[in-house]
Amino acid sequence: MLKVKPSEVGGLIRELRLLTGLTQEQFAASLGVTYGTINRWENGRSQPSPIAMKLVKQKLEEMGEQGKDLRQKYFN
Repeated sequence: MLKVKPSEVGGLIRELRLLTGLTQEQFAASLGVTYGTINRWENGRSQPSPIAMKLVKQKLEEMGEQGKDLRQKYFN
């Protein structure tokens, strides 16, 4: 299940975004949120909804081996 601590969400979002090589704006578009939302998540000013966290986990799963380390670090 989704076991990411609230204090770690920003790091997860940033690491995933950098791993995919996307800007905050591009990553936001891929999740269907705004640039400001990604910025607030990464800076710890707000938390993703449970639905958004499922999308983040899905992106990690779609990355296969490339996303495996982050899945293990944040979701296990």
